[in-house]
Amino acid sequence: MNQTVISAQNLSLTFQTNDGPVHALKDINLDIDKGDFVSFIGPSGCGKTTFLRVMADLETPTSGTVTVNGMSPAEARMKRAYGYVFQAAGLYPWRTIGGNIRLPLEIMGYSREEQAKRVANVLELVELEGFDKKFPWQLSGGMQQRASIARALAFDADILLMDEPFGALDEIVRDHLNEQLLKLWARTEKTIGFVTHSIPEAVFLSTKIVVMSPRPGRIADVIDSTLPRDRTLDIRETQEFADIAHRVREGLRAGHAYD
Repeated sequence: MNQTVISAQNLSLTFQTNDGPVHALKDINLDIDKGDFVSFIGPSGCGKTTFLRVMADLETPTSGTVTVNGMSPAEARMKRAYGYVFQAAGLYPWRTIGGNIRLPLEIMGYSREEQAKRVANVLELVELEGFDKKFPWQLSGGMQQRASIARALAFDADILLMDEPFGALDEIVRDHLNEQLLKLWARTEKTIGFVTHSIPEAVFLSTKIVVMSPRPGRIADVIDSTLPRDRTLDIRETQEFADIAHRVREGLRAGHAYD
């Protein structure tokens, strides 16, 4: 039986601004199961990132509920239930790559020995062994983003929330990181929530694709992928991939009908 780790029930969020209320999310109902790779896709301003931030206790819903591992997002944050990867790598330029990854472990009070062990483990996971003494400016954009993912994995949370982590990278680097991320997911069995603007990226990575409509952000469609979990970029040439991508496009089009 599938174990639900994130559940949203009738979730709505309205921001109060000087120009009046902005309805960012409206009546969101969604369950994410343990080990799922769930992508959120939709046009700018549809609430994808806002929804991720609600899960991470970075925004507070106006109504409805969301639970993470059966707890409120605030309790889940205190229990360190998830790692969060932002759009920009956000590495401190004065700290080495190892130092950046160690930072949350230092804050959490891990021993130096445990810090060193965990840094070595996650650098291997993201294929950055030997780069712990380098500084961020010595790494390419793709490598910096992998270091950011390593930092989010360092304290071994079961859930990884990723907000368009590859959005600023060129297509070749992005393809490579997509493949690496799938390998990482297979090895760690994390539950991943992933925000993207890219239909091919969403279809390639996910077990479930959540298509969102423009403001107020609603769920236009939830697509369970029929692709095998073990996949390479070649799968993008298949009819099955094209069919899922077509359904995502249809969902995005239908979502605009709310306007």
